[in-house]
Amino acid sequence: MPITFLGAGAWGTALAISAAQQGHDVRLCVRDAEQLKAMRGARENTRYLPGVSFPPSLQVTEFHPRLVAQQAAANDLVIVSTPMSGLRASLSALTGCAAPVAWLCKGFEAVAADAARNATGKMAHEVCAQVAPGLLSGVLSGPSFAQEVARGQPTALVAASPHAPVREALVAAFHSPALRVYANDDWVGVEVGGAVKNVLAIATGLCDGLQLGLNARAALITRGLAEMSRLGLALGARADTFMGLSGLGDLVLTATGDLSRNRQVGLLLAQGQTLAQAVASLGHVAEGVYSARTVLQRARSLGVDMPITENVVALLDGQLTPAHAVQALMGRGPRGEAV
Repeated sequence: MPITFLGAGAWGTALAISAAQQGHDVRLCVRDAEQLKAMRGARENTRYLPGVSFPPSLQVTEFHPRLVAQQAAANDLVIVSTPMSGLRASLSALTGCAAPVAWLCKGFEAVAADAARNATGKMAHEVCAQVAPGLLSGVLSGPSFAQEVARGQPTALVAASPHAPVREALVAAFHSPALRVYANDDWVGVEVGGAVKNVLAIATGLCDGLQLGLNARAALITRGLAEMSRLGLALGARADTFMGLSGLGDLVLTATGDLSRNRQVGLLLAQGQTLAQAVASLGHVAEGVYSARTVLQRARSLGVDMPITENVVALLDGQLTPAHAVQALMGRGPRGEAV
């Protein structure tokens, strides 16, 4: 199967390597000219996945979404592997694409500075409905670190779309002995899980960085899952999705795994670093830093209570210190446990 990746970050590159190892004809499109030259010369992504060689069937090309849209056949697959900030432009350029299209980014789109005061960030499928409503589209998500996928370590993902051909294409492209892909038609739930877990991972990193103990970590993850579920249900998701790979699975991995960039942000903030210092030290995008505010905006617009998210946003905005953020959560009044 011909597969084109638009974007050569760590996660897109890892999946491109995995697909090429299964014998697919893979094109990895790179936006930055210097990175393109370096990747062609070294046959690896030295910026994001150093030491992992490209299979022979993986081609590195220039980033031209509109050209991809013109050339793609119905039996191809296009993967948008940009951050959330690049999704709208990429999907706009793919209007009219005959092939199934899926994205990898997790989060809510940032609200434009000139937007209405009550504007809220859109989920990825809502962006697609606005700029390219005719696309057969979906999302590939789940608990996955790029380094482990690139090395062929066992991983499970979820392919979500209301369109059966998209789910089938994603399973055909990526399912392998080391990478299991499960199909799901609840893309709202899958996208909410992918967005909120990054915010909760910052909170868990903060908790661990302050050495509050394993009891506190377990409580934070569990109550975080309740927050995620409340928002998802308000947006029309199914409850069972949050017990799956893109809900509980991705939350546990991102909140506890030391390869998690969002967890690292929380750890660094607990050590006394500023947000700017923490983000600069990572060298990669930590989506939770950028999506926390949009998640909270969406929750407030729906009347959904998300106290952990609220405190993470206050911490990122400099309104609370790490210690005060924890105190604010622990000082809340008693309530029932039900979601």
